[in-house]
Amino acid sequence: MKTENIRADNNPNVFGWFALVSEFAQAVRESWKAAAPAKGGKGKGKAAPKKDAKKADDDDLDLFGDDDEDDGAGAAAAKAAAEAAKGKKKKEKPPEMSLIILEVKPLDDTTDLDVLAKRIFANTRDGLFWKHGDYSKVPVAFGIFKLVLGFSCEDSKVSVDEI
Repeated sequence: MKTENIRADNNPNVFGWFALVSEFAQAVRESWKAAAPAKGGKGKGKAAPKKDAKKADDDDLDLFGDDDEDDGAGAAAAKAAAEAAKGKKKKEKPPEMSLIILEVKPLDDTTDLDVLAKRIFANTRDGLFWKHGDYSKVPVAFGIFKLVLGFSCEDSKVSVDEI
């Protein structure tokens, strides 16, 4: 198809592509490699693979492990790695921790939030770490405040649902 025959009314998609490609500089258009058509007519845009590269790949690839020349070296390396693993002490992993922020909202403005905070901090368990004294009163509406406080807990010892 010649470029003179490309019109928006005949082939709108081809015209759009042509208009887009024509905006690129000539140096950019020349840097694009044109794919050779495959055998049998219309190409799919894929170039034929080189036979020399395929031969080199086949020489390196051994699917069934028939190479006997590396067996001695491989066994020695595996044995050395096993001995090194035995010699090293495993580093103890720190416990998994969660940081939780609670917002406690009272029913009315008569609830004393300082007393409520002390009652909440009195809840102690193994693996539960309150941020003592680190709570705040945040205004909600109409003179009612909410209590915002946080704690850390070890996930294996304490469930957040229990708190």
